[in-house]
Amino acid sequence: MNWLKPGKKKIKINPAMTDKIPETAVLKRKMKIARAKSYLENFSFAFPAILIFSVFYIYPFLKVFQLSVCSWNGIDAFSFGKFYTGFTNFKEILRDGIWWRSMWHAAYITIIALTLQNALALALALACDKEIKARNFYRVIFFIPPVLSEVVVGLIWQWIYDGNYGLLNYALNNFGLSNLIHNWLSDPNTALTCVAIVHSWKGFGWGFIILLAGLQTIPRQLYEAAKVDGASSWQIFRNVTIPLMIPVFVLVSILTILGSMQVFILIYTMTGGGPGYHTEVPVTRILASMVASSRFGYACAEGIIFGLVLLVLSFTQKKISERVKQV
Repeated sequence: MNWLKPGKKKIKINPAMTDKIPETAVLKRKMKIARAKSYLENFSFAFPAILIFSVFYIYPFLKVFQLSVCSWNGIDAFSFGKFYTGFTNFKEILRDGIWWRSMWHAAYITIIALTLQNALALALALACDKEIKARNFYRVIFFIPPVLSEVVVGLIWQWIYDGNYGLLNYALNNFGLSNLIHNWLSDPNTALTCVAIVHSWKGFGWGFIILLAGLQTIPRQLYEAAKVDGASSWQIFRNVTIPLMIPVFVLVSILTILGSMQVFILIYTMTGGGPGYHTEVPVTRILASMVASSRFGYACAEGIIFGLVLLVLSFTQKKISERVKQV
C-alpha cells in the first residue's frame, strides 16, 4: 500500500503495520483523556484558593481602582459615569501636605524599627543560639509581645505614658528626674517617638524567631574551624555569620518595612493620630478620608499610591540585597 504526496518522496508503508494504526490512535486518545482528567483534578484542588484570591484580592483591587477615579461619598447609589472625575484625586494627593507628612511619620517609625527593633532581635537571637541555660524559656518569653493584642498593648502603654498617673512619670519622679515629667503622648516632640518605641518593642519577637532559625541553619563546623584558625568572636561574626545570614536579613528587613509602614492599631489606640497630625500615618489618613470626610474615591486613591510606595520599597530592597550578595 503506497501513499504519495505532491512534491514529496514516495513513502512505502508495510501492510502489516496498518492493523496497528487504529490501535495507536485509540491509545493516543486515551492518553489525551487521561491528561485532561489529571489537569481537571489538579485544577479542582487549586480552584478554592483561586476563587478566594479572586473574590477577596483581585476583585477588591479592581473596585478600589475604579473608585479612585471617582468622587463618591459612599452614601449615594454608585454610578461610574455620574461620579467619574479622572485622575483628579491623584493630582490632589500630590499637593496634600498632610498625606505626605503621614508618609514621613511612617518612614520615621520604619527607620526606628529597622535599627532598634532588628538590632534587639539579632542580639537576643545570637544569645539564644548559644548553649545557655533555660534558652527555650527565653525563646518563649521573647515571643510573647508579638502575639499580644495590639489594642491591649496600646492601652497599656497609653497608661504608662500618661502625664497624670502614668508609670513612666512615676518612675522618673522616684529617680529624681521630676523635671522630665510631662504627658508624653500629648507632646508633639515626643508622641511619634513614643509610639515608634512601642511598635519596636511589640514587633522584635518576629525578627527574633526568624533570625534565630537562620542562625541555627549555619553549620557548627564553620565556627569550630574559624576558632581553630584563631579568629576572634567579631571576626567570626563578620566573616561567617553575616555572609550566611544575608538572605535572612533581607527577609526580616522587608517584613519590618511592610509591617512598620502599615502600622495602624497602635497609633489609633494610643493617639488616634494626634496631637494634631503629629502621629498621623498613611492608614489612619486613609481612614480619616473615608469615614470622617466621606471621600471614598480620595481614600482609594491614597490606598493605591500607598501600595505602589510599598512595592517600590520592596523591589528596591530586593535589588540592593542581590547586589550585596554579588560583592
